[in-house]
Amino acid sequence: MKAYLNRRYRFSASHRLHSEQMSDDENRATYGKCNNPHGHGHNYVLEVTVSGQVDQNGMVCNLVDLDDCVQQNVVTRFDLENLNYRQEFASAVPTTENLCTVIYDILKREFRQAHLERVRLEETLFNSFEYARTEGLNH
Repeated sequence: MKAYLNRRYRFSASHRLHSEQMSDDENRATYGKCNNPHGHGHNYVLEVTVSGQVDQNGMVCNLVDLDDCVQQNVVTRFDLENLNYRQEFASAVPTTENLCTVIYDILKREFRQAHLERVRLEETLFNSFEYARTEGLNH
């Protein structure tokens, strides 16, 4: 029997949406108030969905192991950080869409106890982004 587990985490980070490949006017037109030179922050809510067979203990995976993995590899990495200065965004604008794919790739690499289905990142009450890679396709 395949089951799905959704788990939520919280972290705070700041960013400025700005591309070096565009002029200041183009950046303002593209990113609006999110192009503020001083940046801005979000209290992100990350939802991770994993799936797998229910084991003899009645679980898809050990929650402690999932929590430890997300805490060590995602929350600790990005919490209270300015995403523009992170290596992960050296050549990409740190939009929440891009952050979502980065987190997916980290967890896909680091968590092996269950199949990573998707990550969903809530930026505000009105904006959330979800990423799930179709196996065999690049994002």
